[in-house]
Amino acid sequence: MLIIDAHSHLWLRQDTSWNGLPIRTLTNGRSLFLGEEVQMLPPFMTDGRNTAEVFLSNMDYAQVAAAVVVQEFIDGLQNDYLATVRRTWPDRFFVYGMPDWLGDGFGDEAVRLLDDGFRGLAIPGHRLLGRSLASPAMMEVFRLMEQCGAYLSITLADGMRQVEELGEVIGECPRLRIAIGHLGMAAPPVTPPWENTAWQEQIRLARHPNVMIESGGITWLYNSEFYPFASAVRAIREAAALVGWEKLMWGSDYPRTITAITYRMSYDFVSRSAELTDEEKRLFLGDNACRFYGFTNLPELPYIKNMSE
Repeated sequence: MLIIDAHSHLWLRQDTSWNGLPIRTLTNGRSLFLGEEVQMLPPFMTDGRNTAEVFLSNMDYAQVAAAVVVQEFIDGLQNDYLATVRRTWPDRFFVYGMPDWLGDGFGDEAVRLLDDGFRGLAIPGHRLLGRSLASPAMMEVFRLMEQCGAYLSITLADGMRQVEELGEVIGECPRLRIAIGHLGMAAPPVTPPWENTAWQEQIRLARHPNVMIESGGITWLYNSEFYPFASAVRAIREAAALVGWEKLMWGSDYPRTITAITYRMSYDFVSRSAELTDEEKRLFLGDNACRFYGFTNLPELPYIKNMSE
């Protein structure tokens, strides 16, 4: 079965801030995160470097053929490093650039990133509350992206807060290829998703022809339930009932999620589930992402037996 990760992160070092609080790489996989020391990476990543080489080792072991790398404000802008990743491993990674959407010059930055060879731009939309995604300045960037065939990766705030704004973007730029992250933030903080239907409105945006949904971070959303994440499987099925299996892509949110589970576990709760058919698994875990992002020349990765087997 072809496996493609539609939501991951890479960085050499975290050195940024959010809401005035620092985010800094420490040692042994830990980071200072908004005033708290957290395990950002697995503890064996002692230097805090979340590199493509280490990720490729995890991918090869877990038989993941390719990965999509997005960006987030909490990691700091990683465009320079990700440009190197893109050039070095063009068949294994689809890499998103990200301008500083909070600054005044994001339009010029977006043009430069696209001119430099990035095929898509990422927006952590859930961190832009108070700024309209459909503002004239943002729309100008989206129109440019549509014209040059670029992709948009976007995560929305939970619930309905930004659905209408992104709907305006889709209406204005119907050929812009969009991947909405985190399965629409399917896990509300208290109630299961099937008891709170606001997240479904994000999913319904994928009824538009060029919009897809990816599940990056779903094991984080359902971390309190833990493996094998039965409620996460149920949420994936609910999303498929709304838009069809051909609209959904698996994503891991590597590396943060593998502090709690292994990288393979971030998808094999799906591949091992008795609730899904083989065809549903095939579409969700790889075929849809391969079609959407146009991956070619993917490696065949054999299963490597564990010493303990």
